[in-house]
Amino acid sequence: MGIYILSFGISALLAWGVQRLFLSFNQIDQINSRSSHATTATRTGGIGVFLSVLAISLYFYLQGVKLFDYGLFIPLALMFTIGVYDDFYQADYKIKLFIQLIVAKILIDQGYLIDYFHGVFGWYEMSRIASQLFTGFVFLVIVNAFNFIDGLDGLAISQALKSLLLFAIFTAQTHPLFSLMGLTAAALLPLYYFNTRAQNKVFLGDGGSLFLGTLMAVLAFEFLNPQTPMLVSAHQAWLAIFILAYPLLDLLRIFIVRLRQGKSPFQPDANHLHHLLLQKLQNHLAVVGTIILLEGLLIGAFIYGSSLFS
Repeated sequence: MGIYILSFGISALLAWGVQRLFLSFNQIDQINSRSSHATTATRTGGIGVFLSVLAISLYFYLQGVKLFDYGLFIPLALMFTIGVYDDFYQADYKIKLFIQLIVAKILIDQGYLIDYFHGVFGWYEMSRIASQLFTGFVFLVIVNAFNFIDGLDGLAISQALKSLLLFAIFTAQTHPLFSLMGLTAAALLPLYYFNTRAQNKVFLGDGGSLFLGTLMAVLAFEFLNPQTPMLVSAHQAWLAIFILAYPLLDLLRIFIVRLRQGKSPFQPDANHLHHLLLQKLQNHLAVVGTIILLEGLLIGAFIYGSSLFS
């Protein structure tokens, strides 16, 4: 428990300190037609989250204590770095896609891949080549899904916390990355204050959303491992999809809409589901709460239905 409190504290200090540093150099998030805010804000939240998790993990690594697979920091750091670069220099999406493919291959070579699909659409075991190609595709989908929803106060944070909590609960806290999940969740909590306050907001930024998207992909791959013990009897593959339902659904919808409009799927706009909900509800937290509630009901109904037919 102590390391999680420490992660919370370091993240809170870094969220405040890093923002003060960026404000002193006038490095702020520019307000445009897609912005959902009208006050000074920085895209520095992900920096505090990543560095707090890294600092605690580095301490235990140097002490020879293995909390989880520290090799994960190589792909996580790559995604975090390209995200921070994109926050300030607007990296071309082709470069980001290329880096994402490299990271996907690194994860696959580290053993994080989908090679068993639990009978969804008739798929069970897959060949090595098929599993690598499919894992790379799923990785790109999950990472970009999380990156796309980072446009509303508290939404990406809530989606990440919800997913971390459910992956931990449904695996009966035996997940090999449980400590990493706990450290990340604790580091995310202070951002609720900084992200939702009226002045000097702190946004997660692409550094944070790409870091979290990569972590969510890794957790989903581990969740789909047939050797992973499950606390519930629900189908693992479908349950993983339901846990990540909103980011995946929003990504699918926005790609279809943009292609129909003759736009690039990677061209940002304010036509996401949460933007449409915001027009109706006129409150960021109300939108976030509605989405989380609907997801909770969907997952609950799925688990209940699975128990009836198991």
